[in-house]
Amino acid sequence: MSKIELGIHPIGWTNDDMPELGDDNTFQQCVSEMALAGYVGTEIGHKYPRDPAELHSYLDPRGLRVTSCWTSLFLTTKPYEETEKDFIDQCEFLQAMGAKCVVVSEQGLSIQGQTETPIFDAKPVFTDKEWDRLTSGLEKLADVAAPYGLKIAFHHHMGTGVQTTAEIDRLMASTDPSKVFLLLDTGHLVFSGEDPMDIATRYLDRIIHVHLKDIRGPQLKQAHEEKQSFLGAIRNGVFTVPGDGIVDVASVMKLFKDSDYEGWFVVEAEQDPAKANPFTYATMARKYIRETVGI
Repeated sequence: MSKIELGIHPIGWTNDDMPELGDDNTFQQCVSEMALAGYVGTEIGHKYPRDPAELHSYLDPRGLRVTSCWTSLFLTTKPYEETEKDFIDQCEFLQAMGAKCVVVSEQGLSIQGQTETPIFDAKPVFTDKEWDRLTSGLEKLADVAAPYGLKIAFHHHMGTGVQTTAEIDRLMASTDPSKVFLLLDTGHLVFSGEDPMDIATRYLDRIIHVHLKDIRGPQLKQAHEEKQSFLGAIRNGVFTVPGDGIVDVASVMKLFKDSDYEGWFVVEAEQDPAKANPFTYATMARKYIRETVGI
């Protein structure tokens, strides 16, 4: 049986890509409400202090630990050394916070942050040369992370060159399974038209981190019909917490619970907090997960 702990991402309180969403929500409010809702872990948001001692002083009394932290990579578009420098800074920070994995996403050629670019029409497609730079760079970064006690968890993501099932398959087939691991995000897979259970089942032994999010069906349809950007779809409410949409999150959670998986389930549902109260949705998700899989 697995040993799974439950965390939540602060992006429901304050959005990293659109800081105006939740700008009035403080860091202290965020972590206090996380703990009050029953979570024991948090990922890192843009309002979090970067000094480990200061961050510990807020998290420890609330019974919260750092699950991981997003790290943007530019292996396909910049010299490897530039990415490695920022990556080392993240590893030092995460080691000091006691985390076990570092979440990475290839942002070379990404359109996820472009406010006017239709998410379904213009995603990048890597050339063979770009794939080689990505996969070789990831293996190098894995070697960099190892002395810090960290593994890398690659985040497939809407609007990037690793989004679809075929792209995830290529990444997994082209990298050393002892070095490069996968983050499973239920929401991003369904948003893209993929099957989370297929990815979870086939790569169960390489998944070391899980983001749980749901999709609102009507808003997904609008994203297609209105040619919305990724950020536009978020503003429109395409993402929500597990149990509140069309994704079969329950089956994915049960698969991991019944496996040897040891790691975090992280609720991550970027919404406009002015429309979707963060504490209300955090407690909604906590209740759903407890009732569904007993975690």
